[in-house]
Order: sequence, then C-alpha cells, then structure tokens
Amino acid sequence: MKKASWTKSGRLAKKLRKIRLDLRLSQSQILERLGFADQLFRSNISQYERGYRVPSPPVLLAYARLANVDLEVLIDDELDLPAKLVQAGRKATRSSKRRTKH
Repeated sequence: MKKASWTKSGRLAKKLRKIRLDLRLSQSQILERLGFADQLFRSNISQYERGYRVPSPPVLLAYARLANVDLEVLIDDELDLPAKLVQAGRKATRSSKRRTKH
C-alpha cells in the first residue's frame, strides 16, 4: 500500500476546484483573476484541480486572496473552505429579499 505524500495535500485539488466553481469562473477566467494568464496555461489549472501538480506558493496565495480565505485554509487538510465563498472585493448578498416600507 502506497503512503500519502507528506508534501502533498490530500484535499488541495478539491479546494482549488471548489473556489473556481463557487466563483463561477472558467479555467481561463481564473487564470486572469489570479494574475497569471501570461505565465500559466489553462492546462495548469486542470492539473492543479485534478491533483497532478501542486501550485507554486505565489499561485496559492493568489487563490487565497481571490477567494478571501486564509492561505492556511487552502493548504491545511484539517481546515475546510467556507460553505459560501465571496470573491475578494465583493460583499456577500443576502439570499432573502428585503421588504420595503410603503
């Protein structure tokens, strides 16, 4: 039986995919938002999300900032992402509509 790698997170790939999907971004769009469109390819995002490659620290930091979460949440398998992600710079919206007084 093969042991898990001490240097590779077991949940990182799923967390990165969840961030992209929760923010409703394509792989190309997330490259733009992360600021790495000139250095990386869409295939890199695919490899990160499938667990074939681990992003560099600057890319992980960009993911954390984009999703408005601590970097520790991304890399620590013991921690979960928030149920609802809010893109950095945007406020959370309420699911219920406000009533206005007439």
